[in-house]
Amino acid sequence: MPSTREIRRRIKSVKNLSQITRAMEMVSASRMRRAQRNVLATRPYADRLLDVMSELMARSSGGRRGSLLEVRPDVKSVGLIVITPDRGLAGSLVANVLRRVTRTIADEQQQGRNVELLTIGKKGRDFMMRNGFSVIAEITKIGDYPRLVDTLGISTNVINGFREQRYDEVYVIYSEFVNTLVQRPTLKRLLPVEPPGEVASSRFDYTYEPSQEEVLDGLLPRFVEVQLYQAVLEAIASEHSARMVAMRNATDNAKELNRDLTLTFNKTRQTSITNEVSEIAAGAAAQGS
Repeated sequence: MPSTREIRRRIKSVKNLSQITRAMEMVSASRMRRAQRNVLATRPYADRLLDVMSELMARSSGGRRGSLLEVRPDVKSVGLIVITPDRGLAGSLVANVLRRVTRTIADEQQQGRNVELLTIGKKGRDFMMRNGFSVIAEITKIGDYPRLVDTLGISTNVINGFREQRYDEVYVIYSEFVNTLVQRPTLKRLLPVEPPGEVASSRFDYTYEPSQEEVLDGLLPRFVEVQLYQAVLEAIASEHSARMVAMRNATDNAKELNRDLTLTFNKTRQTSITNEVSEIAAGAAAQGS
């Protein structure tokens, strides 16, 4: 059984650890709230852009060759964008995303397709390099509140790659923010741009200049950029939510461990006192005899 001094030292260490995790939980909660506001603030713009795109795609001639709508029947090369945090301590969030990535890569390679990886975040980049995957482009230290321009390097890369037929399809894997307790690893196709399944009838008769086709071609790259930016914001909100929950669980576990150690300390001290009293009584009895 450990000594009371050793148990007291462990109790102090656990208390210090619980203070650290509690502080990290509060920081993550603050960042999570702002990240959630950023996600919600971009959704109206993304939804309105989708409405305009839906209207234009409904009037266009489908997947025109040479455009970002072109669906290629023989897919040989796939671009895969992986969005992960730069830091850990976010529970199982990073592991879930990377598990989805490795499963997707295996599925694509099983079909004889070449997969090229583009990463946003250090955790994903480091994992891919450790496992021998080729990373052709990366963005790290993007921060908690990125701007659209911060993600243009990756989006421009895949748009040009699709136009130059380096990629026949482009996907993004990220952690979708559902709520504070739920973050879902999500695979989403960026290119070719998927026309919406159902297009509501337009309430307005728009006049397009110079033409519908040219307006659509100009909006398609912007649409892809916004889709990627939205995925980054979702991933950041998921990261802070997962970290807040993980730190809360760590704080609760530290408190429970502290209670167990305190109980053990009291039992050990009581046993020590009982032994000392017994020794004193035995010594007094021996002297009396």
